[in-house]
Amino acid sequence: MRVQEWFEVWEAEPGVFVIEEPLHAERVKSYLIVGDERAALIDTGMGVGDIAAVIDELTNKPVTVLLSHAHWDHIGGNSGFHDLRIHPAEADALLTGYSNERMQRWFAPAQLSGPLPAGVTVHSLSILPSTATGFLHDGDIVDLGGRALEVWHLPGHSPGGLVFIDRPNGILFSTDLAYQGYLYAYQGDHLAIYRASLDRLATLTPDLRGVYPSHNDTPIAPDLLPRLALLLGEVADGTRESVEQRADRVVYLDGDIGVYLFPGH
Repeated sequence: MRVQEWFEVWEAEPGVFVIEEPLHAERVKSYLIVGDERAALIDTGMGVGDIAAVIDELTNKPVTVLLSHAHWDHIGGNSGFHDLRIHPAEADALLTGYSNERMQRWFAPAQLSGPLPAGVTVHSLSILPSTATGFLHDGDIVDLGGRALEVWHLPGHSPGGLVFIDRPNGILFSTDLAYQGYLYAYQGDHLAIYRASLDRLATLTPDLRGVYPSHNDTPIAPDLLPRLALLLGEVADGTRESVEQRADRVVYLDGDIGVYLFPGH
């Protein structure tokens, strides 16, 4: 279902809606999970289209926004919601928003495969500051009534990175921590932290039937998780040979997954 000429929306399984922004190279995905009493929205996208209006079309239940982290492509629609929750490590990042100058860099013509919505231009894009109304911690349970999401804090992609698990239904929302494609990692302590988070995430594999990431194809097979953990572990140990040395990164590849390793920061 095409919405607002920017989003593509579909119900992947009962109560789980994928809200994709397919015309940008990032192919960002937000997820609406609907319970009997409440709904949870995992991330609010790039802020290009009106994601709050999309959610209003999908459910009339109260919505809690679960922010996986504070990167620009996941908080763009925050201003349309009243209940925003995030890990404390990234709450302050919401307060600054993103200026048009920064947004223009991410919306160069090469990043787009179609037009922006009517009335939106590259020069009008920005993300307003927002404020968290609550915090999410490792082990928290978000009860939606008849459906619950377990919160895991898994830093690596970002300091306060979160994933969400629907155990009874065998579903993982792996956000930016794990997806099919190239993971972004940095040398030094960051790499060890990311490795530990992927190792922990991979322990879920036997209990999962579907993994919904925030980028690229969705859903993906659960057996991708241990493959990602193994690849990043080999990169960290220095036992995986790179396929390319670029000016700003080292590239590792294993079939349909890979790692971009950047200098420490």
